[in-house]
Amino acid sequence: MDNIIVTREVCRYFGSKDTQVKALDHASIEIQRGEFTAIIGPSGSGKTTLLQLIGGLDNPSSGQVLLDGTNIADMTGTTLSDFRRDHIGFIFQAYNLIPVLSAEENIEYIMLLQGIPAAQRKGRVHEMLRLVDLDGLGDRRPSQLSGGQQQRVAVARAMASQPDIILADEPTANLDSKTGVALLDLMRTLNEEHNMTFVFSTHDEKIMERARRLIHLQDGRVDSDQLK
Repeated sequence: MDNIIVTREVCRYFGSKDTQVKALDHASIEIQRGEFTAIIGPSGSGKTTLLQLIGGLDNPSSGQVLLDGTNIADMTGTTLSDFRRDHIGFIFQAYNLIPVLSAEENIEYIMLLQGIPAAQRKGRVHEMLRLVDLDGLGDRRPSQLSGGQQQRVAVARAMASQPDIILADEPTANLDSKTGVALLDLMRTLNEEHNMTFVFSTHDEKIMERARRLIHLQDGRVDSDQLK
């Protein structure tokens, strides 16, 4: 089995003693390379917390988070941030684009941090813009793009560093229905044609319909795990 993500008995607790909240309670999952998976559940079920732990944006209270065999739960500081930069792509609900940079520069930014040569960066940026259907809009800043176009830039940025896995936290929440469907169909195509691994945290029925696997959380535990 080519598992890209494995969590083993992961717990994440907030607060202490009488006020302690169990955001995740011994949650174990395995995600294989090339999956298109949605983590679902009601508000407070732990799905965003689980996504943040998988992405190294937070550390578990206990348990292991393995990315391609490396336990990122043991990493801190620069070691963790460099590993995250090189192996994980993020797509956020609020886009998180840098407003003073153009679409091209936003996509290029992580590659700059990786030390990729300029000619290679330029070629990859143009390829990413083509893949997300934004040819000709690379010189525009985020404020000059629609919400759907900004989220496409975010998708291109997530892919540009050629990560092992792309994590998307409610990526359609700020988009109208038509734009959201178009973006999801794009990501599904990228998954099918380029074997990119996508994991979503979501309430969106449209994502659930397109996901090939649904991991349902309830009260911080894996309640069900369904292949479609």
